[in-house]
Amino acid sequence: MSFTGSEDHSISLSEASKLTKNYRDHAEANAKKGGFFGKATLSRILDQDGCVGIRFYYGAESDGTPVMVLIGVDSEENDMTDGEVAERSLPCPPYCGNESDLNS
Repeated sequence: MSFTGSEDHSISLSEASKLTKNYRDHAEANAKKGGFFGKATLSRILDQDGCVGIRFYYGAESDGTPVMVLIGVDSEENDMTDGEVAERSLPCPPYCGNESDLNS
């Protein structure tokens, strides 16, 4: 299989709410619910020549705090390891904004 960048990953808000609630129901108290990546960071990844999407990897800080590592992916399903790589999201909490179906 090769990637086109047009793969459909859509789900309903109801489905997304169930997934995030499942996580929150099993997470430790004060666990990270998610993280924010700014548009500029995502654009730097997506604007690389040959990039058709973003792959994320689950990772952890040395203290065990979970993180997401983002990297561009080409149409042959390869990580673009010579390009932009991102982490250091702004964690939720505390950067959660208003309560929503996904974070409360």
